[in-house]
Amino acid sequence: MKQLSLFLFLLLCLSANSSAQTIQDPAFAEKLHGLLDTRVPAVDVAHVDQRAIFLDAREPEEYAVSHIKNARPVGYKDFDPSMIKDLPKDTAIIVYCSVGYRSQKVTEKLVDAGFTNVHNLYGGIFEWVNSGQTVVDQKGTTKRVHAYNRSWSKWLRKGEAIY
Repeated sequence: MKQLSLFLFLLLCLSANSSAQTIQDPAFAEKLHGLLDTRVPAVDVAHVDQRAIFLDAREPEEYAVSHIKNARPVGYKDFDPSMIKDLPKDTAIIVYCSVGYRSQKVTEKLVDAGFTNVHNLYGGIFEWVNSGQTVVDQKGTTKRVHAYNRSWSKWLRKGEAIY
């Protein structure tokens, strides 16, 4: 009986975790499955809390092309949790990058620093735009998205890829 209870508990945990990682394009989903670590708290675009603080883990030139409205640029290479020391540790935070790899690493650092309500945006800004959400630049809403490089740009199905 204990084994059955443990099995059901694990199955419930796995299904809850996988439901937070929905990607529209099956090929993109497969690519992310092999790239991202599901042990890091993640959220898909459909389940984003719009009241959360968004942290952009891309580099300044990527952020300048476009970003999620009101996102704070924190970068990846030089990110340190002290950069957001003004935020309480229980603040709802969503970290994103192009597809989720760099933001996953930033999310790990935040969890290690004691942040308790932080999530990686599964599929990153690519999935955000692919799902019909808007991005902005210094002039307002834009279709332009920094596509990181030509190899990764194929996963940006909507919007205008900029390099």
